[in-house]
Amino acid sequence: MVVIPRKQRSKDKVIADRRNLASILTGLRASGKTVVLTNGVFDLLHVGHTRSLEDARSRGDYLVVAVNSDKSAQALKGKGRPIQPATERMEVLAALSFVDYVTVFEDATADGILEQFQPTLYAKGTDYTIKTLPERDTVKALGIKAVFVGDKKGHSTAKLIQKIQKLPDGKDAAARPAAKKATKKAVKKPTGKG
Repeated sequence: MVVIPRKQRSKDKVIADRRNLASILTGLRASGKTVVLTNGVFDLLHVGHTRSLEDARSRGDYLVVAVNSDKSAQALKGKGRPIQPATERMEVLAALSFVDYVTVFEDATADGILEQFQPTLYAKGTDYTIKTLPERDTVKALGIKAVFVGDKKGHSTAKLIQKIQKLPDGKDAAARPAAKKATKKAVKKPTGKG
């Protein structure tokens, strides 16, 4: 049996040069393909992200994910965020089979990338509506259809961080094995002498 390696590696899906990606997307749209764009921080990937991304991809032929840069992620999420740098967040997203291209952007909203990429569809999570969508004017002006994807917002990176913070800290966790050893020493094994 001969194993042929995949021609495209996940890192090949990461295209930092947005002009290059815009050219690729123009070609795809010209050939009749439906291009879906979504964006976000994607700091700690969780099931809400994957459900949303998979749903977004099901709406078209190609899914492009624009990731907030470290600077814009911190501006949106606050001090201490993002937990992972943009390069790593993009690489993780690119490893998903239903993600076709990943890029990064600096702005607080996706207006600029919508204008540059002009996707067929703009996908956002179900926590948005057309009224609350920050890019609604751009979407309307460019004739891009907004779609709301994924399940009801029940998962978030913030909730995941809170769960992690509630776990026993390093000091308590480190003390547990020592306590077990002390308990074992205190319990004497029977010697067999009656």
